[in-house]
Amino acid sequence: MTNQNLLNCGVLGAASLAMAGTVTSAKPETRNRAEIPAQYRWDFSAIYPNWEAWESGMKGMEAKMETFAALKGTLAQGPAAVLKAYLGYDEIGMLQYKVYRYPQLQRDVDTRNQEIAGKFQRVGALFAKFGTATAWFTPELLTIPQATMEKWIAETPALAPYRFGILDNYRQQAHVLDEKGERILSLAARFKQTPTATFQELSTSDIKFPQVTLSDGKAVTLSPGVYQLVLNTNYNQADRAKAFEAYLKTYAATANTYAAIYNGVLQRGWFTAQARNYATTLESALDNNAIPAAVVETLAEAVRAGTAPLQRYHRLRKKLLGLETYHLYDGSIPIYKDDKTYPYDDTKELVISSVAPLGADYVAKYRNFVSGGRIDVYENDGKRSGAYNAGVYGVGPYLLLNHNDTLDAVFTFAHEAGHAMHTVLSYETQPFVTADYTIFVAEVASTTNERFLLNKLLETTTDPKERFLLLQHAVDAIAGTFYTQVLFADFELRAHRLAEQGQPITAEVLNKIYEQLLKEYYGDAITVDDLYKYTWSRIPHFFNTPYYVYQYATCFASSAKLFKGMTTGDATSRRAATDRYLTLLQSGGNDYPMTQLQKAGVDLTKRETIQAVVDQMGELVSQMEAEAAKIK
Repeated sequence: MTNQNLLNCGVLGAASLAMAGTVTSAKPETRNRAEIPAQYRWDFSAIYPNWEAWESGMKGMEAKMETFAALKGTLAQGPAAVLKAYLGYDEIGMLQYKVYRYPQLQRDVDTRNQEIAGKFQRVGALFAKFGTATAWFTPELLTIPQATMEKWIAETPALAPYRFGILDNYRQQAHVLDEKGERILSLAARFKQTPTATFQELSTSDIKFPQVTLSDGKAVTLSPGVYQLVLNTNYNQADRAKAFEAYLKTYAATANTYAAIYNGVLQRGWFTAQARNYATTLESALDNNAIPAAVVETLAEAVRAGTAPLQRYHRLRKKLLGLETYHLYDGSIPIYKDDKTYPYDDTKELVISSVAPLGADYVAKYRNFVSGGRIDVYENDGKRSGAYNAGVYGVGPYLLLNHNDTLDAVFTFAHEAGHAMHTVLSYETQPFVTADYTIFVAEVASTTNERFLLNKLLETTTDPKERFLLLQHAVDAIAGTFYTQVLFADFELRAHRLAEQGQPITAEVLNKIYEQLLKEYYGDAITVDDLYKYTWSRIPHFFNTPYYVYQYATCFASSAKLFKGMTTGDATSRRAATDRYLTLLQSGGNDYPMTQLQKAGVDLTKRETIQAVVDQMGELVSQMEAEAAKIK
C-alpha cells in the first residue's frame, strides 16, 4: 500500500545531455538564494503556510496511523470493512505527500541547512513507523479468498477504484510474508535508507568541489553545474581535460567509501529479494509493476549489439572537431559554435508553443503550471544539482531546475515540464489510489516533449549549421537517454549479480566493470581515460533508485513510436494517436505499465521496438553528415 514514487522522492528526471554554444548568461549573477527574484523560486505555502502547520500535519498523520492500526482483524467482516481500511489509508497517503515534500523540497534548495535536514529525518522516522503499523494489512487481506474478494468488489461500487491494487496483491501473494515477517521487514525500513542517506551527505553536503584556473585565467569552482557548463561550452580541449581530471579525482579520492556505500545498496537489494522469495534482485525490483526481467535483459543485449551508430557518431565528431585524440569529455561540446542564449522567460514561451499539437486544453494547463511559484529556476549555493519534478497530491507538481541559458537548459525544461504535465493530468483524472504513475512510464512524457521541442526548432530554420546543431542535439539525446542509460543499467545488472553470488564488492571491482562497459559500448571510437572508470561513484540513481535507469531507454523507445504516430500520417490517424497518448498521461497507475503502453500503441516485448531507436540513430548521423557537407 506504499506510494512508491513518493518514497523514491518523486520522479527525478535526468537533464538531457549537453548541446549549447558559448553563452552570455542572462540569468541572475548571484548564487545567493535570497537575492534571486521570488518569481524564480519555489513558493511552499501551497503545501503548508509555515512550519507550525507542518507540525500539525505530522501529528495528524500519526493520529490517523493509530486509527488505521486499530482496524487490524476487521477485514474479514466484509466489503465495508475493506473499504474503510482503504479510505483510511488514502487519508494518510495524502498527508504523506505534504509532510514529506515540505521539508524535502526546502532541503534540496539548501542542503547545508541542518535544521531542515533534521525535520526531514523525522519524516523518515514517521514513515518507518507507518510501515510497521500497517504491516498486518496485506497478509490479512490475503487470508480472504480471491473469489470472495472479487465478489465483494463487484457488489460494492465504492471499492471499484481499489480493484486494480487489491487484485495485484493476490498476484504477488507468493512474495508476501506472514504478519510477523512483514513486521520484521518493516522495522528495517529506516535502516535500509542508510546507504542512500550516506551517499547524499557524502556527494552533496560534505563534498568539496575543486577549483581550477582555465586558459583564460579565470578560476572556477567545479560544482556539477559548472563542470557541465565547461564541457558544454569551452572549446579549449585542454580546459575540458583539466576540468575532467579535477572533477573525477574528487570522487576517486573517496572511491573506497563510495564502494562501501554501494555495497550496502547491493546487499540491501539482495536481502529484500531473498526475504520475499525472488530468485534475483532484478526480478524483485521489477515485479511490483509486473515487468518481465527479460525486458531489461533483452534491452541490454540489443543495445550492446547496436553500438555501431554510437561509435560512428563519435568518429564523426572527432573528424569535424579536428582532434588528434578524442575523449568522453569531448562528447558534449557542439561541433559548431553557437553563441545564442536562451533566457528562462523566453524558454517558457518557446517550450509552450512547441506542444501546440497536443491541443488547446493541454497548452492552457501547461501555461497555468509555469505561471509562478512551482518552478525553482536558478542554481544557488547549497542547492542540489540536476533537475526533477516532484508531485504533491492535492497541490500539484514542483519542478527543480538549474537553468543556465543554454540550449541544453531549454531541453531540460521541456523534459521536466513533460513530467509535470503528466502529474497534472494524472492528478486531475485519477482518484488518489491510482493517481501515482509508475517510473516505467514516467520518462515517456518527458522525452515526448523534448521531441516536440526539437521538431519546432527544426521547422524554424533551413540554415545547415543550425539544423546540424539541432540534429546533434537529437543524436545526443539518443546517446545520453538511450545508450548511456543502458550502459548504466548494464553496470547495475553486473554489480547486483556479483552481490547475489557473494562476490567481493570493492572500488577496484566496480572500476573494472565500468571500464569494460566503456570499451564494449564505445570501442576504439574514444580514448578511455583511466579516471572515467570512477564514473559509477557519481551516478545518484545507482545509490538512490536502483534499477531505475533502464526505464529511460524503454521510455525513450516508447516515446519515439508514440511521437511518430502523432506527427505522421493523415489528420485522423494523428488525432487518434494523440488521444491515445493523452489517455496514457491521464491514466496514472490504474493498470500495469506494460499494459498502459500497449493500449497507447507500444509493445516493449518486441525487440524491434528497441532496434528502431538504433536505426534512428544511424539515420540521424547520416543527416548530420549531409548537413555538415553544406557548411562552409
